[in-house]
Amino acid sequence: MTSPKAPASKASGKPDRPFPTLLLELEARATWDGHVCGVDEAGRGPWAGPVSAAAVILNPDDLPKGIDDSKALTEKRRAVLEIDIKARALAWGVGFASVEEIDQLNILHATGLAMRRAVEALAHPPVHALVDGNYRFPLPCAVTPVVKGDSRSLSIAAASILAKTARDRLMIEMDATYPGYGFASHKGYNAPLHQKALQTLGPCPEHRRSWAPIRALLEAA
Repeated sequence: MTSPKAPASKASGKPDRPFPTLLLELEARATWDGHVCGVDEAGRGPWAGPVSAAAVILNPDDLPKGIDDSKALTEKRRAVLEIDIKARALAWGVGFASVEEIDQLNILHATGLAMRRAVEALAHPPVHALVDGNYRFPLPCAVTPVVKGDSRSLSIAAASILAKTARDRLMIEMDATYPGYGFASHKGYNAPLHQKALQTLGPCPEHRRSWAPIRALLEAA
């Protein structure tokens, strides 16, 4: 199977940026006898809400078209690709770590917990995981960290889409439970609306108490 090629820039004849392919997955499968999954997270930086992670084992003979780093896609395009990835992938899983777990463990270890839950949710246990970033999270299989993995690996890019859409959906639901904070629009990240709501309403149960801005508000109360 030929890996997708990046489009060339009209001015330079070179790719504008790297696009994900299956090269890393094929290299891993040549070494490891079994399924290789891509893993990524969403929501490490927000002031509120859980951190999510997804794991995806793609079918190299039935790849959805247009998979890319979730940050490079529109919300509408992510929604379409989420359905396509779930329909065509050999297996996919999503996991979360709660605000309480983030505050108890710290965001790095909570992210690893969400990733472990996502990998454990896969219908086919992988023997190897390609994980976005430079940290080797302890997962129930061998792990290869991949810096900028969501722009290099199709499996990681697919996981980035599922992690993002799952968390966004949860934050929209949270907006109905805790109105006034604007969770549906900013998804818990720092934003003027969020700052103003915190000054007026104070933190809600879904705010990360260990985050400096939230901790400062609680100490000032």
